[in-house]
Parts: sequence; C-alpha cells; structure tokens
Amino acid sequence: MMRKPEALRKKLGLTFNNPELFTMALTHRSASSNNNERLEFLGDSILGFVIAQKLYDTFPDASEGALSRLRASLVNEATLAELARKYQLGDALVLGSGELKSGGFRRDSILSDALEAIMGALFKDQGIVACQQWIESLFDEKLQNLSLNNWQKDPKTQLQELMQSKKMELPDYTLITMSGPSHEQTFKVKCSVPLIEETCIGTGISRKKAEQAAAELMLELLYKDSQ
Repeated sequence: MMRKPEALRKKLGLTFNNPELFTMALTHRSASSNNNERLEFLGDSILGFVIAQKLYDTFPDASEGALSRLRASLVNEATLAELARKYQLGDALVLGSGELKSGGFRRDSILSDALEAIMGALFKDQGIVACQQWIESLFDEKLQNLSLNNWQKDPKTQLQELMQSKKMELPDYTLITMSGPSHEQTFKVKCSVPLIEETCIGTGISRKKAEQAAAELMLELLYKDSQ
C-alpha cells in the first residue's frame, strides 16, 4: 500500500517550503513526464561533493586514491538503496502500473535514484547548507564506521583481499613488456580479475611497481563499476 509523502518526509526529518518538489522527487518516469530524473541528476552531483568534502576533512592524511575509494564505498547504488529501505522510501514512490507490477519499489536503481532526487529537491528548496547537513546526518553512522587503515594498504593487497572476500581466484599479473637500458628499465604489467572482463595495464620502474600500478587501476575500475 502506497504511503503518503508526508509520512516519509517526517521520517526523514525534512521540511519543504515547496512540497511539490518532494513529490516530484518520489515520482518515477514510468508514472509521469514530470518525474525525478532531473532532480536525481542534481542530487547525484551534490552527494558526491558533500561526501568528498566530509572525507577530505575527516581524513587529512589520506591520499587522493584512498579518498576516492572511501567515497566509492559510500556513494554507490547499493548503499543508497540500503538507506532508502531503512526509511521505507519504496512505500512512498509514485510508479507507473508496469513498475508497480514488477516490484519497482524494491529495485535498487529506483530506490537509489529517488534518494538522490530528494537531495536535489532539498537543494532547490533550501540551498546547499541545509542539503549538506541532511546528507551528513543521513550518512553519519556509515561515516563513523569508516577506517582509513584498510584503505592505506598497498593496492595489490587490497585487490587480493577483495577477491578473497568474494571467494574468487586471486588477481593475475602478466608481464607485457620490459624495455630500456638495465639501469633505467620500464615494465608494463597486465592485471586481470574474475569479476570483470576488462584488464588494466600498469607501468613502473620495476615489475613490482608496475603490478601495484595495475592493481590501483583495477581497484578504481571495480569501485566505479559498483556505483
């Protein structure tokens, strides 16, 4: 049974000067041409910025790569859908008959898009400060549970542990080329994992450094795909 938007709004701790923005944020394209797609586009950018700034301030010693992976662990479809379910957002979605019949109110992509659309709607209604405060509150528990320790491990170790956690074969590193004089050699190594078909090529002044570079690129690719 569909819940009225007001009930969800109160549960999220929000107020709106223009309630129509909130209703639009909950409206899927299957239900109306006046839907949440544009608000979702806006909210996605705002969320990325807010979390990036929070991580920058929280982890002053973290490298750019570590910050990127921390952000990717929070700003992704699965995490957003999890938060949406926590507040039973699906019960308030406005869906077309086809999406209703197919269970669209349970789908990760629809739930995560709607949550980002709410962020966009709040920004349009009250500006960046109110939006930032609400997003930080929404992610507070997950932000507190983050630890930089795991993200400071070298890329090869991180990638290996990721594969082990998924009970998959370990990453494979293949030397492609070794060029240059003996005192100034350049190594190129290809990294592949069972999770995806794409491979990543790293370059370094030693085989180990090339493997680390390839692993770093693979981690970035995997976290990007998970969003």
